[in-house]
Amino acid sequence: MTNKFNYESLEPLFNPKSVAILGASEKPHKIGYLQLQALIDGKFAGDIFPIHPTAKEIVGRTSYPTLADVPSEVDLVIFCLGLDQIREGLHACAEKGVKSAIIFASGFSEAGEEGELLQEELGQLAKEYGIRIVGPNCVGLVNTSNGMIGTFSPSFLSVPLNGKKGVGYVSQSGAFGVLTYMAAAQQGVNFNYFVSTGNEMESNLEDFVEYMVHDPQTNVISGYLEGAKNPEKLKNLALQALEKNKPMLFMKTGKSSAGSRAAASHTGSLAGSDKIYDAFFKQYGILRATDFDDIIAFAKLFDPERMPKGKNTVIITSSGGRGINEADRCESFGLNILELSEATQQKIQQDLPSYASVTNPIDLTAAASVSNPEFYLTPMKALVEDPEVDNIIFTDFPYAWDENSEQLREFIDIVQNSDKFVALFPFPLNEFTYPRATQTLVENGIPVVPGSLNPVRALTMLVQHSEHYQKWQRTLPAEEAVFPTQPLDDLLVPGSTLSEAEASEVLTRYGIPTTTRFIANSVEEAEKYAEYIGYPVVLKIDSKDIPHKTEADAIRLNLTNPEEVRQAYEEVLQNAKNYKPDARIAGVSVQQMLAEGVEVIIGAHTDPTFGPVIMAGLGGIFVEVFQDVAFKVAPLSRLDVLEAIEELRGKAILHGSRGKSPLDTEAIIDVMLKVSKLIMDYKDDIQELDINPLMVYEKGIIAADAMLVVKEKSSTRQTTGG
Repeated sequence: MTNKFNYESLEPLFNPKSVAILGASEKPHKIGYLQLQALIDGKFAGDIFPIHPTAKEIVGRTSYPTLADVPSEVDLVIFCLGLDQIREGLHACAEKGVKSAIIFASGFSEAGEEGELLQEELGQLAKEYGIRIVGPNCVGLVNTSNGMIGTFSPSFLSVPLNGKKGVGYVSQSGAFGVLTYMAAAQQGVNFNYFVSTGNEMESNLEDFVEYMVHDPQTNVISGYLEGAKNPEKLKNLALQALEKNKPMLFMKTGKSSAGSRAAASHTGSLAGSDKIYDAFFKQYGILRATDFDDIIAFAKLFDPERMPKGKNTVIITSSGGRGINEADRCESFGLNILELSEATQQKIQQDLPSYASVTNPIDLTAAASVSNPEFYLTPMKALVEDPEVDNIIFTDFPYAWDENSEQLREFIDIVQNSDKFVALFPFPLNEFTYPRATQTLVENGIPVVPGSLNPVRALTMLVQHSEHYQKWQRTLPAEEAVFPTQPLDDLLVPGSTLSEAEASEVLTRYGIPTTTRFIANSVEEAEKYAEYIGYPVVLKIDSKDIPHKTEADAIRLNLTNPEEVRQAYEEVLQNAKNYKPDARIAGVSVQQMLAEGVEVIIGAHTDPTFGPVIMAGLGGIFVEVFQDVAFKVAPLSRLDVLEAIEELRGKAILHGSRGKSPLDTEAIIDVMLKVSKLIMDYKDDIQELDINPLMVYEKGIIAADAMLVVKEKSSTRQTTGG
């Protein structure tokens, strides 16, 4: 049976055959009049039915007293009514068999408990009758390809509609979305779809993204995101969009932490919601816009038929200073200013005067822009033959060239017969910003993006998308890692923080190597266990109530004889009692003193939005001071783990630096995959987990310490195999 709430059910919103306006008005300044006029001015081709209790005709359209009086089917109803009339209107839609609605009115969940209850009631009604809804508390929905201007805002028709299309935009902010729409249109980009989601009573941002993923007219999916309501769906949509080579680009606001609860683990304390969104976006190929201009610049640059092959970038300029400025910008955003080979430099130098610079940036000097525009062709002939060159940026262009110039035609032919990504990023100078040939260049697949839109940052994002798309094409579907495991129900007591010994037992049951340890409850037992393990040994307090033993001075390292063990036992026990007199103490843990290795931290926690999240980083100062960690949303694939390792600034230590041998990264991968399985199996139970330190060697890995916090309430759990 077809799901009545799938993306196809949104079709009556985007492409209705008929629209009724509840609350249509004869008064020019009323929303009901503005909405009717917007549909007429937008040249909407379908039927328009104003609904007004007494008017016979409004703006030349026959008006009807009620929705029931409309003599034909109605695909979409636009509510230009106040809060107190919405319930009655939605019931009328249900009786009429209306398929979709746009509700502008505010006063729902954003206004308090009463409004929230009304929103919930009407949302349930909409679901019962299969009515897809935009809003309430929204600006509306626009489809510029068919004139469906479903908004009261006159701004949508006050800007040019002849720009580049193929961009869908979904916004969780109405006013900011309108401003972005207008700015884009003024820069030559028209969103084919605009959706202001409002309170998301029935349909949410992810639903509209799904429509655009499947829509053949949409090449780029963009928007303004405050918070994902359905991150699992967004993840799946990101993968579907990647398969279709449709970039997803969102401006995500809100950099504060998701909650105020103090986290017990490093993972919990380092994982603010913004960092998890960053990790989620990277992991699933969603690009994160810094501001609205990124969306506009990216839309102007993106062409699915001509994408960058990599980061190696060459700048061509007639101003040395401007070239250096762009080079600095490129490097700061992550592009590589390529050092040109001797052979390429010689080819360029042959047809340029000696005073020109053929290093990168290539400085043609002012002569190119004043008297010798042919200089702009010279470096191109050599660069398109250089296999190391991926991108070619022009900071300026001959202003005299127009669509009739033979040299312009030659330039276009060179570009079109190469695999290089070529773009113009001219300095913003009002009416002199765009060269005369701009329209011809754009029509031939050569984007022109003014510097005021920060096109270098957008190019970096385009390169990121291209790399992610290429990687996706090479990657086979990931198989779920399967490990032998043992149940943990006896250990995961709701609301508890496990002792180190209990947390280590959890790891052992999931096949993660841990140190040999015994719990001593007397000096004699401590001596006996130390002899059995073999010196040197470590003594630590084992207590649910003291997860951080260093703070309590309840740990002693590198003990080499019985006398040191006896002294350490007394000190550890006494310091723990002094630190927390009411602490529940299971005993003193006696464990092997691990050989010197590299400390790594691997953790997991349950994020309120994304669920289980895994963290990896180098231990010690790297996590304490530099916070050099990477996050990934579980479940993890092997590729996810490899990317997490590569994201670490200190990764060179793992790969072998200053003559040292590489460490056992396969062992790190194994542990991360097992932690991923653990947190997925017990996502309803585990709140936080830290393995810190995890000692890594040239061959092998051992968890030296662990802590685990169990959620207050556990619920039914489905394991993922094993």
